[in-house]
Amino acid sequence: MDQRDAVSSPSLTDETLAKALTSSLSLHAPPQLPTLPLDLISEILTRLPVKLLLQLRSVCKSWNSLISDSKFAMKHLRLSNTHLVHTSINSSNYVLKSYPLDSVFDDVTTNPIVQVEFPSDVSVYHVGSFNGILCLLSDFGDYMILRLWNPSIRKFKELPSLQKQQNHFRQDLIYGFGYDVITNAYNVVVGLRVRDTSAKFVDNHEVKVHTLGTNSWKTIQKFPFGCVPLQLLGKFVSGTINWLVYNEYHKEIQIVSLDLGNESYKEVLLPKEVDVSTLRWHLGVLRDCLCLVFGHDVWIMKEHGNKDSWTKLYSVSYMRDHLSSYATIEVLHIFEDGRVLLDSISTEECTKKLVFYNSRNGTTKFSEPKIMHDVCVESLISPCS
Repeated sequence: MDQRDAVSSPSLTDETLAKALTSSLSLHAPPQLPTLPLDLISEILTRLPVKLLLQLRSVCKSWNSLISDSKFAMKHLRLSNTHLVHTSINSSNYVLKSYPLDSVFDDVTTNPIVQVEFPSDVSVYHVGSFNGILCLLSDFGDYMILRLWNPSIRKFKELPSLQKQQNHFRQDLIYGFGYDVITNAYNVVVGLRVRDTSAKFVDNHEVKVHTLGTNSWKTIQKFPFGCVPLQLLGKFVSGTINWLVYNEYHKEIQIVSLDLGNESYKEVLLPKEVDVSTLRWHLGVLRDCLCLVFGHDVWIMKEHGNKDSWTKLYSVSYMRDHLSSYATIEVLHIFEDGRVLLDSISTEECTKKLVFYNSRNGTTKFSEPKIMHDVCVESLISPCS
């Protein structure tokens, strides 16, 4: 076997490294000094997968202290190239399953590496993810409960409940989850917009923000009036949360971007070339850039906020040929060889499925219906810290 092949094999590398690192330590006797310098051991450990690192915490107290350290978790995150696909279903309990991203090539419905659940009498909504942490929302009618959850390390934090306005009007939600690099804090954003009994808006969204580490929600500047969200879920990019909206004053579709640092909004224009008359559109995130799907065309904004940086990646022929069959299609991931992972909602079956599309030969493969799909990096980051 070529030496480069051996190094690139994750299972062989992980097993060999773990054996080498623990060879001088006994689990049944007081730990001996390692044969490698501690700094080198730390460098090696940061390159191992989360599941193995959780097991290695039991080797000795020093390793447990090292792997549990927040600085180690951040360094491991920077080096991590392992991505997971999260899927969920709502039954008597909320069940979330996590699979290696590469497993979508085989069968995403079997052998999850993580499966966790908690009791839930109401539907659970996916608010967003960042650094391996998922944000989930449970709507109880008069109030909401939000949880931050890292399924890889099975830790979650429940945020203070958020009360809704007490009136008989209908209330629409917008929401988002992101990270402010200036304050080094995670933020959850929820907006409430009130309609009267005839379904007309009587007020624009009152927006509240919770910063992890605090014990309350604060009210910030209201959502721009006249901008009607076309997607309730905002997308996090470069310190901002972004919603695709219809601007009633300018009679056009655009993006409203909330800066988590200064808590202000700005409008982001779409590419001039897109056909906004299409009924198939979706705002997402791809390769750390805003991603727009209009019809069967996929665009990314290479520099956030710069309308001239919109670039058309390509058209997905599968989406062109089956456009009438789907209400929305989101691009979740593009692999280096051009293969594409799509998230779709069928108008015929009213189901949500993963679509694995091979752009080279035009073949497709579908997963079983699920409530939610999300792709994010595997990490040691704790939502409790």
